Amino acid sequence: MTLPRLTRARAPLTREVEIVDEHGERGTVSIPAERDLTVYVDRRELVTLMTLGAEPELLVLGYLLNQRLIESASDVESITVDWEVGGAAVRTHSGIDRIEERTAKKVVTTGCGQGSVFGELMAGIERLRLPDTRITQTQLYALVNTIRVQESTYKSAGSVHGCALFTLDEGGAGVRMRCFVEDVGRHNAIDTIAGWIAMQPANELGGARVFYTTGRLTSEMIIKSAQMGVAVVVSRSGITQMGHEVASRVGLCAIGRATNRRFLCFAGADRLELQPELAGARQPAAA
Repeated sequence: MTLPRLTRARAPLTREVEIVDEHGERGTVSIPAERDLTVYVDRRELVTLMTLGAEPELLVLGYLLNQRLIESASDVESITVDWEVGGAAVRTHSGIDRIEERTAKKVVTTGCGQGSVFGELMAGIERLRLPDTRITQTQLYALVNTIRVQESTYKSAGSVHGCALFTLDEGGAGVRMRCFVEDVGRHNAIDTIAGWIAMQPANELGGARVFYTTGRLTSEMIIKSAQMGVAVVVSRSGITQMGHEVASRVGLCAIGRATNRRFLCFAGADRLELQPELAGARQPAAA
């Protein structure tokens, strides 16, 4: 498979601004950067994404994959990002079939920044076949702890979402974080991870995949996870009704409100090997 040529147009993730606090004292704090990136496919303007700019080429590649506008990374010849003009130029090998028709209908998503997806949201969902992934409670706790100690823009500046891709070690004990991405919206973060996966050699991503997000599990997040070959998704937040319906429909394990040793498995509990003795004593309900 021939992979696309990518520029590496990184941009600062934070900037310093002056503030006045509740005591009237002046100071400076870091806030996340946010910049617009207009995507052009074969010189045709497609969409403008609002992003931190950490991995813009992977973001664009993952966006095209998750919108099902391309089948694989090999459909793309190159992605060139120029922050001076705020543009990403995508050159494909053979164009995108029926691109006008396929991008005519937009669905406004629940993602940060009011993003949009093209086409029918549920199109092709019945064809998704997920791997036989199982996760133990030990692995789940290890995953949550890895995120807890991860250095991040969120810790220094707040106001961003984080997503990560993990692979599970055989034997039910360890986990390995393969990719960690933060952006102003969780959809940008998951799209960037999809782009990262597409650029990896096939033998580099052995092991069952688990996706983590700080954001809520909406239908779009569940569908994108399934499209990445992920059968277990973990969130610090909760799940929406449609997210729950889609997860149940495709057989995906959706675990939410995962902090410390607490979690709720909303769907696909057959993929979770429970070890309740690890959770400690149940806290009594407040009077």
